[in-house]
Amino acid sequence: MDVSWILDHLNEPQRAAVTAPLGPLRVLAGAGSGKTRVLTRRIAWLMAVENASPWSILAVTFTNKAAAEMRNRVEALLDQPLGGLWIGTFHGIAHRLLRQHWQEVRLPRAFQVLDSGDQLRLVKRVLRDLGLDEKKWPSQPATSFINRCKDDGQRPANVIDDHTVTQRQYLRIYTIYQQECERSGLVDFGELLLRAYELWRDHPDLLAHYRERFQHLLVDEFQDTNAIQYQWVQLLSSNQGDVFVVGDDDQCVYGFRGSKVENIQRFADDFPGTQTIRLEQNYRSTGAILHAANALIANNAVRLGKNLWTDAGNGEPIQVYAAYTETDEARFVVERIQQWVESGGKRSETAILYRSNAQSRVFEEMLVSAAMPYRIYGGLRFFFCSEIKDALAYLRLVANRDDDPSFERAVNTPPRGIGERTLDLLRETARIGNCSLWRAAGQLLTAGALSGRAANAVRSFCNLVEALDCDSRQQPLPERVAHVVVHSGLRAMYEEAKADKGEMRIENLEELVNASASFTTQADPVIVGIDPDEPDWLNAFLAHAALESGERQAGPGEDCVQMMTLHMAKGLEFPLVFLVGWEEGLFPHGRSSTQNRQLEEERRLAYVGITRAQTRLYLCYAESRRLYGQEHKPEPSRFVHEIPEELTHDVRARKKSRISASTAPTPVPASAPAGLQPRQRVRHAKFGEGVVLEIEGQGYHTRAHIDFPMAGGSKWLILAYASLEIV
Repeated sequence: MDVSWILDHLNEPQRAAVTAPLGPLRVLAGAGSGKTRVLTRRIAWLMAVENASPWSILAVTFTNKAAAEMRNRVEALLDQPLGGLWIGTFHGIAHRLLRQHWQEVRLPRAFQVLDSGDQLRLVKRVLRDLGLDEKKWPSQPATSFINRCKDDGQRPANVIDDHTVTQRQYLRIYTIYQQECERSGLVDFGELLLRAYELWRDHPDLLAHYRERFQHLLVDEFQDTNAIQYQWVQLLSSNQGDVFVVGDDDQCVYGFRGSKVENIQRFADDFPGTQTIRLEQNYRSTGAILHAANALIANNAVRLGKNLWTDAGNGEPIQVYAAYTETDEARFVVERIQQWVESGGKRSETAILYRSNAQSRVFEEMLVSAAMPYRIYGGLRFFFCSEIKDALAYLRLVANRDDDPSFERAVNTPPRGIGERTLDLLRETARIGNCSLWRAAGQLLTAGALSGRAANAVRSFCNLVEALDCDSRQQPLPERVAHVVVHSGLRAMYEEAKADKGEMRIENLEELVNASASFTTQADPVIVGIDPDEPDWLNAFLAHAALESGERQAGPGEDCVQMMTLHMAKGLEFPLVFLVGWEEGLFPHGRSSTQNRQLEEERRLAYVGITRAQTRLYLCYAESRRLYGQEHKPEPSRFVHEIPEELTHDVRARKKSRISASTAPTPVPASAPAGLQPRQRVRHAKFGEGVVLEIEGQGYHTRAHIDFPMAGGSKWLILAYASLEIV
């Protein structure tokens, strides 16, 4: 049989994977090694050589886009439609199974799937029904707990009790939430996978049917599977069928979503007779880029091991730029992009990749100044982020009480129990009296027109805004912004939501403080309309933020610079790549520097970033960077030093200090008392004497949880601003 049409243009390891005997096979596919080509050719091989029916093949991937691409490629290769072939995501296939077997899984025939927004709203309703204060028990962490349990295959009764109040409360929420879902015929994303797994586990006849039908199972991006997905694969294949998994343990970077790198590492142990094939020839990047990636990832102790190579030559060395500041870093990047365009390149061929969304702001400002269009993938422009809009709403109210849109946004953020009926009354009073919502609130409070609970909530909010203004009025702009971010309750709200996107939102709020500091040092007072006799930096900054948010991103099809986080860049490639912010505490992230498991995931993320570059790669870090409005002198990332110097070229002389994998710098905030420890007594100018309960964070992110009996209880204070005195 002529199979050249399947095997043409494949290298030897690719051919070995495509033509491997039936049975468990693990393909370790390095970045840019042609894994999609191998997957599609394997399906063609099964049908053309192994005489497999399309009905007997199940191919699973992680995105609908990847599934559609795989189907299109196979159909083009075979020159025929494949109606009986199941190709889809884990969630899509699980949904299909549940629709077909709704009775067996005890669901109504017309069950509905909850998206993430609907799920969060249902959790909030459960919290209200249970009489729980959402300030103390916010909905985001509760939702994340539920999803984490389902990803691990755990019903409420199966969760191991760790005897903590927090977990027991979350278990209570999970139990009631699930009861509500059952009563209403609702299924969330985690439930799709868990219920599909239980369908097979609890119905041996159905499991036998699907084992008989799907004799060939192929799974893409296997390193990204979570616990229930792995169990799903094991159950369907009976650990001995024809299972073809493709992945790269060096690119497992979604641990925060539940991905378990151990799944691809232990596959050979759980599936006896597994053959492992490594795809190491890279068709994307130059030799220098690949050597750098290999050297970096070799520092991870727990990996299966492979070395990427290319026959395309070494290319240019990696350019390393030690910027003076984050502004200098952005200036350098934009200048290099301009040079690229002037030499005939396209803006769309360039990508700026960063660890945190908050890093985008300074690059956005520099690109706007250079009149260079750009697009942010997987995130919003800085001033469009909801947490930034929330903080700006408070700042605008501080500057102008009659700002109705800001009043509406801030009044229940964080939640204060001010219901829609109360807000409608405020709006109607404002309309009748032709006044602002703020003045309407004052009128209703004076007249006693609000019920006791509503009156207390509205009065508390108005008093808060007044206090924010009064307590920060004499402070410089950055300190004023920081004060509002903390004392409005926004930071605490997102601290409680760390399990979801809380950490990213906190970083953005910190960057807002940085933006205000940069504004005061770089803005021309004449241009921004500052009166030298009575400088009003707050209103000038708010006008600047409004103008910045009015700048548009590039439109569809427009040639523009690509900006995204390293996580979003996975699977993409660009001729010119800038990896920015490679500093200890920023990348690797401060929370991972002392935990080997998290540090190894950060290093895998660096590996992903390096392997996005095709021909030219820049690594950038700043020798001075503002963190929460304060100048910080970070060390270059250990990842910079893990790349052999012979592969790099210093654009500007860099620091030669080297950071060990086990040691990270921990700068002490300038205003933090030396040696501050839990159980110490401290004094605060406003809250009086208190006792330190706990301390967390690093550098200028360090904060302390302190009990102040005379101030009504415990508070979280940022040590860089708290001005504490040890008693």
